[in-house]
Amino acid sequence: MRRIQAVAWKEIQVYFSSPMAYIVGLIFLGLTGFFFVRDLGDPFPEASLESFFQGATLILILLAPTLTMRLLAEERKLGTVELLLTAPVRDWEVVAGKYLSVLVILLAMMAMTGYYVLLLFVFADPDPGPVYAGYLGLFLYGAAALAIGLLTSALTSNQIVSAVVAMGILLVLYFTDFAAGAVKNTLGSRIIAEISTKAHFDDFALGVIDTKHVVYFICLTAIFLFLTVRALEAHRWK
Repeated sequence: MRRIQAVAWKEIQVYFSSPMAYIVGLIFLGLTGFFFVRDLGDPFPEASLESFFQGATLILILLAPTLTMRLLAEERKLGTVELLLTAPVRDWEVVAGKYLSVLVILLAMMAMTGYYVLLLFVFADPDPGPVYAGYLGLFLYGAAALAIGLLTSALTSNQIVSAVVAMGILLVLYFTDFAAGAVKNTLGSRIIAEISTKAHFDDFALGVIDTKHVVYFICLTAIFLFLTVRALEAHRWK
């Protein structure tokens, strides 16, 4: 556990010693703020964060790969991945440490949006249930997006390629829900819809916590982290 913490702490220091974490955090805060206030101009605005949560998932499609693109790709480009792999640390510990570091950044970004929740409770009387459910769904969605980004970072030494491929995967998973409606076969439509991250997130935004959706995001995260470990192991034996 100490080795994982050492890897994570090193990466966290790198994030906060460079402008990246601050820039990404400000972009996330600014864009989510737009979605938060977008519906306030309606004659009868709802005391809800549904629009904020839906917008945040779209923003994470762009920002999650930006956060993860350097984690392993930079190590490969600089040649330091060989030093990392020959150190007394296992491949899964490297992946867990780097993933934990970027997960901390995600939590920090989400914490900054607590200002919107505070405003909502000060000026309205919202149901707290959908707020809790929405944040849980956003965290699970973000965790899966970061795992996807970490895998693409492990597969290339080019950070831009890593980010673009991760964005592509996230976009495909997100918009699969719309493709399901175009399939006439009922069984085929249901199968395609079950792949979609949007279909599994929508209930969270509405305040519904379904075990099926929680398991989906946990499994998606675990699969991509497992593939990242395998990619790192394959590089070791080259």
